Amino acid sequence: MRIYMIGTKGLPSATVAGAGGVERHVEEISTRLAKDGNDVFVYVRSRAKDEHRAEFQGVHLIHLPSIPTKNLDTISHTFLATLHVLFQPADIIHYHGVGPSTLAWIPRLFKPRARVVCTFHSRDWQDAKWGWFAKLFLKFGAWAAVHIPHKTIVVSHVLQVEICKQWKKEVAYIPNGAELLGPQGTEELQTFGLQPGKYLLGVGRLVPNKAFEIAIKAYKKVESDFPLVIVGRDYHASAYGKELHALAKKDARVKLVGYQSGRALHQLFAHCYAFVHSSRAEGLSVTIIEAMAAGKLVIMSDIRENLELVDHSGIAYPVDDIHQLARTIDLVLSDPTMVSERGRRAREVVRKDYSWSSVTSRLETLYKNLLQERL
Repeated sequence: MRIYMIGTKGLPSATVAGAGGVERHVEEISTRLAKDGNDVFVYVRSRAKDEHRAEFQGVHLIHLPSIPTKNLDTISHTFLATLHVLFQPADIIHYHGVGPSTLAWIPRLFKPRARVVCTFHSRDWQDAKWGWFAKLFLKFGAWAAVHIPHKTIVVSHVLQVEICKQWKKEVAYIPNGAELLGPQGTEELQTFGLQPGKYLLGVGRLVPNKAFEIAIKAYKKVESDFPLVIVGRDYHASAYGKELHALAKKDARVKLVGYQSGRALHQLFAHCYAFVHSSRAEGLSVTIIEAMAAGKLVIMSDIRENLELVDHSGIAYPVDDIHQLARTIDLVLSDPTMVSERGRRAREVVRKDYSWSSVTSRLETLYKNLLQERL
């Protein structure tokens, strides 16, 4: 199959400023699809690091420019990618995200032999960084992602149920994933002044919907010598990022260590005592699944997408409730036996339901079924 993917910033995700769950998702599935013998092409933005790289782990990279502003970056790149793909021998054209999905009608109309797929990763309009017009446009993108393609994919059962209720449409469920994390060294921890098993970890972009300020404020109420380590970067030097750094300066235990990837990130996951995820909105959190794959108990906000993952292997608290989060952290710190038992259970949940290999296999089957239907 010749598969073209549109909607990601770049590959590999570790080199891309502002990379998030979509970039991780596309990287994992595209490289596995390529290993299975498919011809996979991913459109990336010309500003991505290593912009002259033509291939990544068997995946062909097509570099196109974009208008580098918050509101126009994604849609301008998607528009150029969509025009380009019309002249390619594509079997599958796969849009990732509700914003890019607004243009899925173009190949549906002008490239009728190709099968168009859209993945609904999250309710992007809930992100506080967007203004009213952008939020309205992204809501239209949600409608487009459900109604325009030959097949719509969602990453959580919550989204699957909501779409069925709102639009009476059946969509495919194929979640995010992770690979089980094996034994890791500790040399990278030393650069952060950390000891194995003696810190809490949070990972994500420093944006309002991740609610790291709630985690920091809650931890200020906790009596513990453990550091709270937050991995992530403020890519736009925003007021929110400045707020987080100001809060961190008031508590010496809080460490903002910036963006990490590869060995450093693996070691941080492997050796944390527990994982804290305070997000206000998600599709299906890749970082929660990665923490579970590392055998860690996850303290998570009780949004429905998070609860879908917990399966008695984590602890949920009411979203944005600083006092309850502080009490939950206290409970976790006081009971290492529970932390160990639930961490083992979390790892088993990932092994059964969320491996990237099984995710890719399901996606490849979906593609083949779509191509069979056109015959």
